[in-house]
Amino acid sequence: MGFLIRLAITAVALWITTLVVPGVEVGGRTGANTALTLVVVAVIFGLVNAVLKPVIKVVGCIFYLLTLGLFALVVNALLFLLTDWIARSLDLPFRVHGFWAAFWGAIVMSVVTWLISVVLPDRLEGR
Repeated sequence: MGFLIRLAITAVALWITTLVVPGVEVGGRTGANTALTLVVVAVIFGLVNAVLKPVIKVVGCIFYLLTLGLFALVVNALLFLLTDWIARSLDLPFRVHGFWAAFWGAIVMSVVTWLISVVLPDRLEGR
């Protein structure tokens, strides 16, 4: 149940990101098609973050320390671009146009995900 809630939170955050950030777009012929695309991209985004982010944190630890954590913003943008590349490979109508769109998209995704997680009661997340 917790996985589905986190997936829904990520999909909603992704949708809000496409509305707010120019250069981050999701398409679909119908509303249901767009929603399905958002869910699939949310799964891809979650897998990319779950698999690669811990490895990057360990390998790039010195960069995190030297930049006082600001390197995390660049890493998040690159992971967002990787999500775009995987979505393109799967012929999903999701596009991120360039580094700066990915940079701001990753920031908006993080903030919106955090806000939604704060608003939801703990009992829904299985804590």
